[in-house]
Amino acid sequence: MNFQQLRIVRETIRRDFNLTDVAAALYTSQPGVSKHIKDLEDELGIEIFVRRGKRLLGLTPAGRELAEVVERILVDSQNLKRIADQFASRDQGHMLIATTHTQARYALPDVIKSFKRSFPRVHLALHQGSPREIATMVVSGEADFAIATEGLDNIPEIVSFPCYSWHHAVIVPVGHPLAQLEKLTVEALAEYPIITYQEGFTGRYQIDAAFSAAGLTPDIVLSAIDADVIKTYVEVGLGIGIIASMAFNPGRDHGLRLLDTSHIFERSVTKVGVRRGHYLRDYSYRFLETLTPELKEATVRAALSRE
Repeated sequence: MNFQQLRIVRETIRRDFNLTDVAAALYTSQPGVSKHIKDLEDELGIEIFVRRGKRLLGLTPAGRELAEVVERILVDSQNLKRIADQFASRDQGHMLIATTHTQARYALPDVIKSFKRSFPRVHLALHQGSPREIATMVVSGEADFAIATEGLDNIPEIVSFPCYSWHHAVIVPVGHPLAQLEKLTVEALAEYPIITYQEGFTGRYQIDAAFSAAGLTPDIVLSAIDADVIKTYVEVGLGIGIIASMAFNPGRDHGLRLLDTSHIFERSVTKVGVRRGHYLRDYSYRFLETLTPELKEATVRAALSRE
């Protein structure tokens, strides 16, 4: 038994049992992948995968139990390297943060600036993707943290912690009729074409829920994952925009007005997710405290070690 065999088992599950994709992901050949799987099954005396001819269709009951152990072994092998790095160089290393565009563009710059002042020798990488993509990166061990509003709850491998709460707001061109109202209503918003986030991004479900509760169907003429794109199309007159309030910058968005709708849309909560059992270095805990001062090391350690 060796680590390459275990990596192949894990990657086979991740690639929906497509051995061609597994071989490409691990930079090896398909016959080599098949041989590693067969050698491991022979050594253990069990069949890990259900087969139809040469095709793999899924996991056997034994394979399902083995897959959990394989994942733990590979995560712990990564942790061994992190522990060694921790004691060899406490303030030097790499950290990959997987997050959405909104968080990377509007919420994280000040956090990262402050963190880098304290840890100049830690190399940071930001990977932007959908909530599902960034959750997958944390589960696989590729990313240290996932930061998003959606997609981190109800994943057994991930422990999530609240970072901060925020509300959506409406943006309109200067002089728009909605800006003249003393207090906006969902009925007033429904009278105009709307530009907002794609489903699954930046609290979109809260927007849909507000209209649904009022028995209204919004006329969403354009959706995007990027608040800057939404603002651009509001500026050209395509409709009114609904964005995260933090995405509005009065110093830059000169032609737009931000209208308070915190009484219309429920608050959204952005969370940070960490893989259960993942070993965090000292500077990783400091990053979490910079992100959310209430998120102390003892709290995180206890949550990550809890079964």
